[in-house]
Amino acid sequence: MAKQHPPNGETFPARRRAKGYAECVNSGFVPRALTPTVLVGLAESRVVVLEGARQVGKSTLAEAVAVERGGRVVTMDDQDMRVAATEDPVSVADLGGDGLLVIDEVQRVPAVVLAVKARVDRNKRPGQFLLTGSANVSRLPEVGDALAGRAEVATLYGFSQGELHGRADSFVDRALEGRLPAGHNSRLQRRDYMDLVVAGSYPEPGSRPANRRGRWYASYLSLVAGRDAADISGLRRLRDLPRVLEMIAARQGSEMVVASLANDAGLPRRTLDPYLALLDTLYLTHDLLSWSTSLTKRAVKAHKTYLLDTGLAAHLLNLAAPGLEPGRNADAAGGLVEAFAVGELRRQLGWSQTTARLAHFRDSDGHEVDIILEAADGRVVGVEVKAAASFQAKDARGLIHLREKLGERFVAGLVLHTGPRQVPLGKRISAAPLDLLWS
Repeated sequence: MAKQHPPNGETFPARRRAKGYAECVNSGFVPRALTPTVLVGLAESRVVVLEGARQVGKSTLAEAVAVERGGRVVTMDDQDMRVAATEDPVSVADLGGDGLLVIDEVQRVPAVVLAVKARVDRNKRPGQFLLTGSANVSRLPEVGDALAGRAEVATLYGFSQGELHGRADSFVDRALEGRLPAGHNSRLQRRDYMDLVVAGSYPEPGSRPANRRGRWYASYLSLVAGRDAADISGLRRLRDLPRVLEMIAARQGSEMVVASLANDAGLPRRTLDPYLALLDTLYLTHDLLSWSTSLTKRAVKAHKTYLLDTGLAAHLLNLAAPGLEPGRNADAAGGLVEAFAVGELRRQLGWSQTTARLAHFRDSDGHEVDIILEAADGRVVGVEVKAAASFQAKDARGLIHLREKLGERFVAGLVLHTGPRQVPLGKRISAAPLDLLWS
């Protein structure tokens, strides 16, 4: 499990966050909020696949699960083990015996996945394998759907804000159950939120002073483009990946227009789709699909794409917290804060009790809502995100439209901002501080 802070669940101001990270690194291991999901998966499925970007804590979580379950860990990052797995994947898959075998960074030797498939087809006992991968294993050409029906997939992202304060965030469940507070006030100021945004969610850079994070991100991008992308992709110009990421970072909060992105990235339009698919496979980006129902038939079918980590996005845009002050880089600030909110909700969906999906909404009449949170039974929560510390009644226009269209299905609408107070804006709609997502 990844190292977290602060010790004993105490809180601290956002501007002391880097110090809190450093304290966390020295304070020992505590469970990630996704840990129960992994353990339940092992109790019910033959294989659990723990996926996520590099450096979000997959290996640490998997090793702790192995200790708890009395299992064995092997990693494909080890050259000798990688060679052995390449030459004889069946023998490697047999290393766990009758217990749990953790195979770390399995995407580096996809043949091992096929050997795992063969083993669990012979023995249907649950809890045999925990595979981790810094890529979406099901998308690897050599693997395809080999584990379909045999494996449960859990996705680990960087730290959520709740995890950083020693608890599992529960906004998704509370919002869809109609249990949000009506008078939430926050001690955070706009600058505090900007500090959180540029610190991002990766454990390692968050432990460093702000002026030292750039070196880590540069090395990280070099590793991902030079090794992980090369392991799973036949693309020739992988050096273009950081440039494509930068262009996506600059467009966060806007609908994706691939032709425009290709032009700005200096790539032919026809060659860009494989790059976008690769970034998604490596868990560097994620899409927010357009949302529609039979009640909103004129919804515009265009998705938004975000970087999963706002610290990496800020690095690519060469922005520190002071560069996001009011009057500076307003579009970038808005996109980063929206990406930050979407990322927090994406993480919470990994452990929420309510099955839900994320989307965005815009119809041909100009009604828009940044984030739609929809439960499987049709309940909907709408969220607008503002980087400003103030708000206006018109900010709720899209939420009011949805409320009128959906009736009782519309559970709540929020205009999240960087100010201190929650204020009602109408029936089931209010403006609230952004930290309501994790408070």
